[in-house]
Amino acid sequence: MAWTKEYLDFVLIPTGLLIMSAYHVFLLYRCLKLPQTTVIGYENHFRRAWVERLLQVSPYDRGLALTTISSTISAATFLATISLALSSLIGTWVAESAHSLFRNSLIYGNTSSSIISVKYISLLICFLAAFGSFLQCVSNFAHASFLISMPNADIPVSYIEKAVIRGSACWSVGLRAIYFATTLLMWIFGPIPMFAASVIMVVSLHNLDRNVTPLHKFESAKSNSHNLFTRSMRI
Repeated sequence: MAWTKEYLDFVLIPTGLLIMSAYHVFLLYRCLKLPQTTVIGYENHFRRAWVERLLQVSPYDRGLALTTISSTISAATFLATISLALSSLIGTWVAESAHSLFRNSLIYGNTSSSIISVKYISLLICFLAAFGSFLQCVSNFAHASFLISMPNADIPVSYIEKAVIRGSACWSVGLRAIYFATTLLMWIFGPIPMFAASVIMVVSLHNLDRNVTPLHKFESAKSNSHNLFTRSMRI
């Protein structure tokens, strides 16, 4: 059996997806075992400190914190809307008029109807996954805002911290789904651009996800107030 360009899709596409998946499995391992070496763990460290300092403030003076959460909710809602819009757009491409674009002679790879359908479905799954993740992000941050603004209530730190960390995790998952969709989008132009995009994406994400900054050790509230009292006595 002679080698044809159609076989490139069966070799490069799974290899590119395997590279992306293996990197994210490695990133998940680092987030669980060595969080200080990742940007996700670095940011979660400051989020936990933010929640601890937040509960030391009166519920009536937490407007700035609610504004911060509100801006995050707005950004997640915007990305969820974009993901849903792109999913709808991909659905319209199923029409026969769009198939001529993917059967262009400039595309070096398999341009059969079955492969074109797989391209549609793969992109649709990624954008729908991003849509669902951003919705969960909005849900968790909205729950955190309710807990933060609850007056005259002794809310444990772990409750708000759990909601904020979960919302941040859903935000990260949504972004990762968009990253996968970006590489799969290059599959429209053939398996070679998709494989090259996967390699470039992994190299770029490795540099962006790596953290070399030491984690700041925040002082406890009691020691902080004691230091302020000591300084005032000296003055």
